[in-house]
Amino acid sequence: MVVQPKVKGFMCTTAHPEGCRAAVKAQIDYVKAQPKTEGPKKVLVIGASMGYGLASRIAFTYSCDADTIGIIFDKPGKEKRTASAGWYNTAAFEEFAAADGYFAKTINGDAYSQEIKDKTIAMIREEWGRADMVVYSIAAPRRTAPDGKTYRSVLKTIGQEYSNQAIDLKTNEISEVTIPTADQEEIEATVKVMGGEDWKLWIEALKEAGVLADNAVTVAYSYIGPKLTHPIYYDGTIGQAKKDLYKTADELQEEVDGLKAYVSVNKAVVTQSSAAIPIVPLYMSLLFKVMKEKGLHEGCIEQMYRLVHDRLCLEDVVTDENRLIRLDDYEMKPEVQDAVAGLWGQVSKDNITELGDIEEYWQEFYEIFGFRIDGVDYEADVNIQGKIPSLG
Repeated sequence: MVVQPKVKGFMCTTAHPEGCRAAVKAQIDYVKAQPKTEGPKKVLVIGASMGYGLASRIAFTYSCDADTIGIIFDKPGKEKRTASAGWYNTAAFEEFAAADGYFAKTINGDAYSQEIKDKTIAMIREEWGRADMVVYSIAAPRRTAPDGKTYRSVLKTIGQEYSNQAIDLKTNEISEVTIPTADQEEIEATVKVMGGEDWKLWIEALKEAGVLADNAVTVAYSYIGPKLTHPIYYDGTIGQAKKDLYKTADELQEEVDGLKAYVSVNKAVVTQSSAAIPIVPLYMSLLFKVMKEKGLHEGCIEQMYRLVHDRLCLEDVVTDENRLIRLDDYEMKPEVQDAVAGLWGQVSKDNITELGDIEEYWQEFYEIFGFRIDGVDYEADVNIQGKIPSLG
């Protein structure tokens, strides 16, 4: 089957198996070219198939020589429908990891469920005994909690509406958008989905089952961003969930003997989630332009290698006054933010291609799904029903 991208809004409904494979290999090759890291050897990555989760799995494997178990929630290909990009990414990662002599197995299912927690505990017990690093990298719009209720997150402000300019990336039209306010029920539901409750349930389950190593480390991921986006992110419903995540890290460190628990605040990158947030794509197109000009632009793999090599695996982990690891340090440099703010006041449809880097935004968007990768023949027939080795 010849696979081409089918983009609807901020989603691509197809994925290219060979493109995803090439993208995974490029990330692996990047880490292979960097200095090694003395770090954990048995790493559980919850949310391991795309973005920061996939990059974490690659970084720990190829920098620390770690074995990994990854939790994903992805769909295999069918006769006329491609698999999800995360499925192809995972299949490629397992193939490369096995060829390089690393243990890599995957569990596919809802990480929020007790069933998947139980399967993971059983696999750790059987294969490793104990895990010494747990990465929590879940980004989902809904969650069914242990109480049986399904909660849905919303992207809304708190207190008052917020209006600012946004871009239609298909047409480069720039217009004003208004983000509505959330009610209390929506705020609480967003915290249930995107806060720290499930992360804590995972760590408690692993500890209780005796499969969490003494002096283990766990990390979850967040984003703060500039003041420009604070009304819809940091001060909005998602921000409330992230503050709950920070609180959870402190609770885990206090309550679980020997555990070190952190939240890493990462740089803005193009993901399925970020593409859906009004205002953010315009901000990122300007940000990418500035950061590339200053030699500071990073993708997921550069960030995650830096997290592993320069932060998490040091004896004394450097954090800010709120005990957060700040991997957004390049993005938040005053000279970067001042430059972006200056461009924000000038940008229009007529000059967006000059002031911003729309091409970089779209390049990173398509790469998520395995498209626009150098060296891949997109006119060739490909097998869309590739298998993840450990899943059969």
